[in-house]
Amino acid sequence: MNEASPSLRSVALPLAATLAVQTLVALAVYSTPVMAPVAAPALGVAPSAIGYFVAIVYFGSMLGTVASGGWVARFGAIRVSQLALLLSLVGLALGASGWLPLVLIGAVVIGLGYGPATPASSQILLRASPPGLVALTFSVKQTGVPLGGVIAGLAVPAMILAWGWQGAALAIGIACLGLALAIEAVRARYDRDLNPRAPVSLRSAFAPVGLVLRTPRLRDMTLTSFVYGGVQITLVSYLVIFLTQSFAMSLVLAGLVMAASQVASVLGRIGWGVVADRLLKRRTMLGLLGLGMGLSALATLAATPAWPVWLLFVYAAAFGATAVGWNGVYLAEVAHLAPPGQIGAATGGCLFFTFLGVVVAPPLFHLALILSGSYAAAYAAFGAASLAIGARLLLTRPS
Repeated sequence: MNEASPSLRSVALPLAATLAVQTLVALAVYSTPVMAPVAAPALGVAPSAIGYFVAIVYFGSMLGTVASGGWVARFGAIRVSQLALLLSLVGLALGASGWLPLVLIGAVVIGLGYGPATPASSQILLRASPPGLVALTFSVKQTGVPLGGVIAGLAVPAMILAWGWQGAALAIGIACLGLALAIEAVRARYDRDLNPRAPVSLRSAFAPVGLVLRTPRLRDMTLTSFVYGGVQITLVSYLVIFLTQSFAMSLVLAGLVMAASQVASVLGRIGWGVVADRLLKRRTMLGLLGLGMGLSALATLAATPAWPVWLLFVYAAAFGATAVGWNGVYLAEVAHLAPPGQIGAATGGCLFFTFLGVVVAPPLFHLALILSGSYAAAYAAFGAASLAIGARLLLTRPS
């Protein structure tokens, strides 16, 4: 006990800082689907068009992710985290302008801020975590993404009622600025051993993508994250709109349902990691999660306005625990399959394809919605894809 306590104290500060950064940049992204039922009509577009906004955000994230390695090495992880927060502020401020062209530019800027947060925080935690706490530390930090969704579901509807959607966007941006200033106090502690000659060219930025494509086992994993990432973002992007339009649910209650899905995903990210470490192989766990999110998506076909509210909460929790809870197990498997000494590059390369799935999925979901006229049918189409990937992981061995 005496030996463990100093270890816990040594990781508490960096974990708190990186978790806060991850949560706020995720909030900047996840607040937009909650605002969509109110903001979209004001911008002259349908709420279902939020998928295109989210796709643009994650296009920016793709660029931010692949470029982050050189920037972190040259300027430090805390400085890059501060930049990520400031970009989130700028993107939200552009969105709050209420002028559609600036809103779309703001989407790219928010994505540029969201992308580098994970690689930057990973470098900090890898240095700060004691060997026996690495997996747990990373799992807890990764909960920042669904925590951002929880806050979006709980707080953003109330903020919209109080200040309007534009005021809510600016308030979240100001919170990002406040955190960027606060973590300056720890910059000297963690931004050490910098390399002023670290490459920041486009060619060097895309080197991790080449590594993944040249490594068969990692290439196999990219298909999994491409599909799973797509299912995850369709849940987060369209759940509130689905509930308000198909169930005539109030924005506040729909936000609570979304928050429940994200709370379940927080518990899932940690719980599935424990199961994968102690009971099942990580690949098996990923396969079962694919089946779980697929069945949850297909269950949308049975959803009707006659469902009691409590059943909608249960449905959203099951969907969130699987469709948003898979990331920790996936990143652990990528680290296991990475060539020696290239875990960081492998992680960045695989995340590129995760974000690619997130970019492609919302427009495809919107197309399925137009063709079928049903949110349930669109969810079911993505559920079928995740079922296929889950079955593939369970029935085949890595090449």
